[in-house]
Amino acid sequence: MAGRPFEAVVAAAVAGGATMVQLRDKRGTTREQLQAARRLQALLGPLDIPLIINDRVDIALAVDADGVHVGQDDMPAEEARRLIGPERILGLTLRTEAQARVLDAATVDYAGVGPIRPTTTKADALAPRDVAGFAEFRRLVPVPTVAIGGIVPDLAGPLLRAGADGIAVAAAIAGAADPAAAARCFAQSIAQARSPGTGAA
Repeated sequence: MAGRPFEAVVAAAVAGGATMVQLRDKRGTTREQLQAARRLQALLGPLDIPLIINDRVDIALAVDADGVHVGQDDMPAEEARRLIGPERILGLTLRTEAQARVLDAATVDYAGVGPIRPTTTKADALAPRDVAGFAEFRRLVPVPTVAIGGIVPDLAGPLLRAGADGIAVAAAIAGAADPAAAARCFAQSIAQARSPGTGAA
């Protein structure tokens, strides 16, 4: 974020068309993450933009966030669902075909699948799937699926046509000189891909 206040970057992204925000902080202390989540909730709540907390069910509950996203090494999805209740959003990262096949659609609201291209935001990322690999994997997933990892605006249309229900973006917006303009570019690409006659899902 190039030293900019993260709230300013998030506000710009939302102004540009971002429809959901996930707080992912692997290095901050619990108190730091809690404070960040509260600031984001204060910003996003009045705008009716859902806030998802990565990994930390306790923080999500503390700030009354809209949901939680867990990975394969985090709290099991079944336990997360038990704690957050039936109304909050629960996302799960899928890394392998075996994980996709055993996913419980009654427990998880959406799955995150990637990376689509090389990414700098996750040190342990798998080899990139590309659009064709995502499309093949998507057929195994019984819930709405979000593509993630190294995505640029030109990939929005192909990914939607490959079965993506949404895309998740980090560096391409947060690291942009103008986050609002970057988010707007993604939003326009998605809207165009979803317009009648494009063949997008």
